[in-house]
Amino acid sequence: MDKKKIIIAIDGHSSCGKSTFAKAIAARLGYIFIDTGAMYRAVTLYALENGAIEMGILDEQRIVAMLPEIDINFRFNPQRGASDIYVNGDLVEGKIRTIEVSNYVSQVSSVGAVREKLVALQQQMGLKRGVVMDGRDIGTVVFPDAELKIYMTADPMVRAERRYKELTAKGDSVTLEEIYENVVSRDKADMSRAISPLRKADDAIVLDNSHMSVEEQMEWFLAKYNAIVG
Repeated sequence: MDKKKIIIAIDGHSSCGKSTFAKAIAARLGYIFIDTGAMYRAVTLYALENGAIEMGILDEQRIVAMLPEIDINFRFNPQRGASDIYVNGDLVEGKIRTIEVSNYVSQVSSVGAVREKLVALQQQMGLKRGVVMDGRDIGTVVFPDAELKIYMTADPMVRAERRYKELTAKGDSVTLEEIYENVVSRDKADMSRAISPLRKADDAIVLDNSHMSVEEQMEWFLAKYNAIVG
């Protein structure tokens, strides 16, 4: 008999491997992976490319006015074995991962109208269950009724080193110090914002993966998952 399909909500700090973990879980279970962080990055990229962020300043009114123009969807890419994100039909998977987008995404995601639009879209995507979704407020706001909630964290320097390796491997010219400062400032911004701040849901299970391999994390997850679905 097939196991019942559930919603798996993964929240936590930036650069602690939430998306990688969520993708691996989705592949293992045959679930749909929804990268909510990519959705906020996509809106940030659109804001940067269309004048809502200029001279380092976010024009909130302008980005809110732009929201009806922004259509976001995911398409499965068989070459990567994962979904790519598109904005208005354009592939933006690579463009949204830059340090420039990283520097503004917390500001953009703190705008109420942006969160409202994307949360509604995320809830719609999860209606049929059988989804793994990661972000900052999945277990607290988007899916407070998710059957399995995981709160991921890791030491800030460990996270900075991981992000540094990822970006330099792609040829980006960044320093470890710059990445570390970005990680720390994003933590502060994510946890102190007025709307949907990052926090652990009361019924979430904490996963500190500072010193865990990918295999160890999956083993940990399967034990929690099987305890729920039987």
